[in-house]
Amino acid sequence: LFLAFGLLMFIFYQNGVLSYAQVEAIKTFVLGFGIYAPLIFILLFTLSPLIFFPDGILALAGGLIFGFAWGSLYIVLGALCGGTLSFFLARLYGNKMREKLAHEKLIHFQKSVKKHGFIMILLLRLVPLVPFNIISYSAGFSTIRYVDFFFATLLGMLPGVLVYANIGAQSLAFGSHEFYISISLLVALVVVSMILKHRVKKRLEAYEK
Repeated sequence: LFLAFGLLMFIFYQNGVLSYAQVEAIKTFVLGFGIYAPLIFILLFTLSPLIFFPDGILALAGGLIFGFAWGSLYIVLGALCGGTLSFFLARLYGNKMREKLAHEKLIHFQKSVKKHGFIMILLLRLVPLVPFNIISYSAGFSTIRYVDFFFATLLGMLPGVLVYANIGAQSLAFGSHEFYISISLLVALVVVSMILKHRVKKRLEAYEK
């Protein structure tokens, strides 16, 4: 499994996709696959946690390539696949995986988290400032059930997905009324996220107790 992932990542690097933090580079690469573009995009999103490639860049690219509606759908599918991969890598490989992520600021859940797993992941997903991959790996190391993780991820990431996909879709209309609305929504999302981050931290600590 790791050899297969490694080969795919090598191909992506050789094609100059994951070495650039540029939405246009991803767009060019993905569209080069024609009718298979959606599958390639979802695959990129699925594998991105292996190198902690920024999800926001991929989300913007999704909106730019496929438009708001289809882009949002493919982003959600890709994020769910990527989150699932991270979750089970952490769960299956345990301490070995934790050593690989020693330099990352993981979230340490108490054993009692199993009771409130859905709520805790939902609250964390609603705060875009908390890295998506960090939440996924951390959940895998915990006792949170996968079904709780999956549905909490699906619901919690929707606001962020819609905002990013909308910005990507409107990026070609730079200077238009719609473009400025999309930027305003992003700013609002960040501000709300900053406000929620502190409150969510307190709520999570309460659940741990």
